[in-house]
Amino acid sequence: MVNKCLVWLGSIALMAAALILSYSVMSRGIFHAANDWQDEAALFCLVGVTFLCSSYVQEKRGHIGISAIEGLLPHPVNKVRAIIIDIISCLFFAFFSVKTWDLLHEAWVDGQVTNSTWAPSLWVPYAMMFAGMALLTFQLFLQIFIRKAVAPDLIRGGH
Repeated sequence: MVNKCLVWLGSIALMAAALILSYSVMSRGIFHAANDWQDEAALFCLVGVTFLCSSYVQEKRGHIGISAIEGLLPHPVNKVRAIIIDIISCLFFAFFSVKTWDLLHEAWVDGQVTNSTWAPSLWVPYAMMFAGMALLTFQLFLQIFIRKAVAPDLIRGGH
């Protein structure tokens, strides 16, 4: 449910980024008016889309994988390989979540802003990065836990 809501919001953010960038091109081309906010606004939208929708993509197993190895290994070995990859990925994204939390906290406490004249707060994209990585970590944890609960013999290499 959370993942589907985030994909819906991500779709809106992607449309907003497209509209903002289209407006930017038109205002520069037709009116010769330069705006300094549109690139950062579009970038913030795209950061949100990328990070906040990652747990949905993981839920659907839509991330890019190396299928050449999968075709060469026996089915039981592939099941163990998938679990090991999920555990390593979960640990990596847990680490990434901690690091993005550090960035978020530092940006919030120090009042960091971008270097443009618009100067939006940097805690906004860092918050989206942290939320996305935390949700991705949780999604991987659930997939590891559910796989073990549904079919515990997969870890032993059974059928």
